[in-house]
Order: sequence, then structure tokens, then C-alpha cells
Amino acid sequence: MLEMEMKDAFFWYLDSKYEKVRVIEEKVIGKSRADVVAVLPDRIIGYELKSDSDSYQRLLTQVKDYDKFFDFNYLVVGESHKKHAGEHVPEHWGIVTVSKDTGVNIMREAEHNKKAKMRWQLSLLWRSELLNIQLENGLHKYSQKSKYFVIKYLMEKVETEKLKHQICNELFERDYTLLSE
Repeated sequence: MLEMEMKDAFFWYLDSKYEKVRVIEEKVIGKSRADVVAVLPDRIIGYELKSDSDSYQRLLTQVKDYDKFFDFNYLVVGESHKKHAGEHVPEHWGIVTVSKDTGVNIMREAEHNKKAKMRWQLSLLWRSELLNIQLENGLHKYSQKSKYFVIKYLMEKVETEKLKHQICNELFERDYTLLSE
């Protein structure tokens, strides 16, 4: 199955599976590019797609980067990779198959990724979105400080679960007609 066919089927699946989801394609994360990022109200899920014509050559680096950023991770594969997909990702990663005949199927559910870090998730946000979170929490706005400083400040001042919801909300509300930073 070609990548575009896989993506079309997979996007339909995501829209039907989740009541509220924001799908982001080709998001740069560390040294990798996440094929699909699904933002839910309380978590961020990474999906790495491997079509039948893809190899696993870059997957080791991709796994490390995905594990920094996302609460759950899945390898999404075509039929030709179905048999050996589990050999290429850690146990906490889920595996999804996409086929013309059977559609989208979960082979293995993902477990919560304990390696994901709040600071990496905050780094997904634009400076204006970080400012929104500062204001929403009644915090001093540090518009002249570095992005790293603001991220550290938010992690010190805002409770983790609340911050996670605020990150997800900012990603939901993001206006992609504006230029990113």
C-alpha cells in the first residue's frame, strides 16, 4: 500500500476513533519528523507510518525522538511490514496495520510512554502559545526571556496535569494561517 493511501485510510480511522482530535502532519521533533501527531484533550500521540515500500533505516532515531515528545506512540504499517513490525519498536509502542482488504486494525495497543517529558511537549508550542499559558495561570509574562526560560518557568509554576491540558488546548486552537516561530 502506498503512503498516501495509508494516510487517507488512517486519517478516516482517527476521525472516527476520537470524539475530539487535532491531526498534525509532518511535525519536526528533535532530529526526526513525526508523520502524524494526534492531539487529544489530555494527551499527545505520535504515529510513525511505514508503507510497504519504506524501510526501517531511520526508525531507531525516530523512536528516540518520538519517545521524548509523545505520551503514546504507534508504528503504523502496511501489509508487508505486519509480520516483523514488533521487532523494530519497544514494547510500549503500539502497532497498527493498514490494508486495502481489512482497513485499519490495532495489532498491539500502546502503553503510556514514561520517557515523554513535559519540556519537550512545551517546546512544540509557539512563543505566543506559551504566553497564553502564562496569562491563563495568572503568571508573570516573560515575553523578553528565552523560550527555554519560559518553559522551565511554566514547569515550576503550573501543576503537571493542568499544564498537559493547556498544551493540548493550545495545539487544538493553533491557527496555522499564522507563521510559526
